[in-house]
Amino acid sequence: MPLRVIGAGLGRTATHSLKLALERLTGEPCYHMVEVFEHMDHCPVWTAAAKGTMPDWNEFLTGYGSAVDWPSAAFWKEMSDALPDAIVILSVRDTQEWWDSAHSTIFQAIGRMPDPNWQAMIQAIFATRTHIDMLDEEQAKAAFDEHNESVKAYVAPERLVIWNAKDGWAPLCNALGVPIPDEPFPKTNTRAEFIQRIRDRATQ
Repeated sequence: MPLRVIGAGLGRTATHSLKLALERLTGEPCYHMVEVFEHMDHCPVWTAAAKGTMPDWNEFLTGYGSAVDWPSAAFWKEMSDALPDAIVILSVRDTQEWWDSAHSTIFQAIGRMPDPNWQAMIQAIFATRTHIDMLDEEQAKAAFDEHNESVKAYVAPERLVIWNAKDGWAPLCNALGVPIPDEPFPKTNTRAEFIQRIRDRATQ
């Protein structure tokens, strides 16, 4: 089955919670950066995509019902063009909150990952796709806002779901046409959890 959901929101917009929620709603795995750590052979595919050679998305992501977070979010446009029946979820948060979170988690962790293929993937994506300067707060925040605005401008309104973690289940369920679960919305990957996970991976 082709992907049903394309996540266009950048990392640290509750994408891990979104991953768990989509898995609960669709009954299918959701691709997320944590999947890359389990399939490091995917890194060269993403690096090639960042340099302009796109994979067959359905073939590459076979077995997944959705994809959120980096690296896939950097290719939301190509994926949405290739998969016209998929809905696009733009996960958002306050720009300053995003910077504070990303700066204390993702941006600190990138240099600690020892795998050269993973490093090549991230460097290629940041250089060619997101254009975020991790050392420049104002530039990074402007790039974050520009990314979100470009998604809103490109994706047809009837296909786009703009979602904040505070919105919980309802917008996702409405878009997927499924009932709202009688359970709390997942809340995972806090700053403390993220930092500990990276420390663990860096010592493996």
